[in-house]
Amino acid sequence: MVNLQLRTNTKELLDDVQVPFAAIQQNMKELNVINTLLGGHAITIKGVQKILGTFTPGKQVSICEIGCGGGDNLTAIAKWCTSNNISASFVGIDIKPACISFAKQQCSTFNAEWIVADYIQCDFNQNKPDIIFSSLFCHHFKEEELVLMLQWMKENAGKGFFINDLHRHPLAYHSIKLLTKVFSKSYLVKNDAPLSVARAFTKTEWIQLLEWAGIKKYSLQWKWAFRYLITYCHG
Repeated sequence: MVNLQLRTNTKELLDDVQVPFAAIQQNMKELNVINTLLGGHAITIKGVQKILGTFTPGKQVSICEIGCGGGDNLTAIAKWCTSNNISASFVGIDIKPACISFAKQQCSTFNAEWIVADYIQCDFNQNKPDIIFSSLFCHHFKEEELVLMLQWMKENAGKGFFINDLHRHPLAYHSIKLLTKVFSKSYLVKNDAPLSVARAFTKTEWIQLLEWAGIKKYSLQWKWAFRYLITYCHG
């Protein structure tokens, strides 16, 4: 039995640099379905809306996702922006060339800059994105690495940042383990989806991480299905 009282440090299969491109493709496709059906994209759009509340109507918005994977989150945001007459530009950053290649294939309906890099190596100089966000990305990191990520996001976001990630909880773990066992065709998803929950953080742990990062006046909200939405706005 998995002890979900403690966060596991077991690495996900997707973190292996040798994962075949075909396996990554299938993984990205299924993650998009999971994000759509279980409300992950809706939570991401809530994060955008929360920070956009500080914007002057009519201003162009620049949005950057770190750990963008196959680009499904940016696609969902781009569709929402179009539906709401919001002019937006997009940047997707991922360390895996295969993920960026897949994103370029899938995201032809909107303009975006796709960057293969470790996010922390990106220097925006004077062209900081208005919004930086991550979705299902933070649980891949150790606590000390995540503190640095939070500080980097705060420093490099012009208006604010948000995080959409999993809540470590027994019901979330066993539910996704069963669903992926029955419906998934991806060995990555079958292994990594429940492991992602076991690697995720609780509310108490997020509060501690944000304190260590020196970030105050943030919003931390629980969302269905077993997600946390963390938002921070400058000023």
